[in-house]
Amino acid sequence: MKQFAYGAVFGIAVGMVVASLALPKLMLKEEASPVGYEETIAHIQKNVTNAGWKVSALMRLDKTLAKEGKTVLPVASFKICQPDYAEQILIDDDARFLSTMMPCSIAVYEKADGKTYISTMNSALLGRMFGGTAQKVMGGPVAEETARFIEF
Repeated sequence: MKQFAYGAVFGIAVGMVVASLALPKLMLKEEASPVGYEETIAHIQKNVTNAGWKVSALMRLDKTLAKEGKTVLPVASFKICQPDYAEQILIDDDARFLSTMMPCSIAVYEKADGKTYISTMNSALLGRMFGGTAQKVMGGPVAEETARFIEF
């Protein structure tokens, strides 16, 4: 019986280590853009607005940090919202806690390799994790539409 208990504890520990290493890569998606930094920003902004979503903010984080004497490679963060989807989440008391992740974000940035990258949340996975309204909204139309915003 002791061996079983040790095996179970070991199995749980290994599972936790694997999950902690894998989850960050599952929760967020990153892909290289086929065009430069400014072109990527313009392309995403056009796709978002053409789909009826709102760009509530476009923050140029590198410029904000430059005002504080900090130097980082170019990085921008879109805050985007689709009012109908936001309403569905915010009227459901059981899903309202998701407001901490609202509005949705898309990041565009350069890395030291000189390439431009796009990062998004994995809305489909997050929706499945939370279930209910989150799964219906985030796991469905939000995931599908935000994936199209970054297509070239």
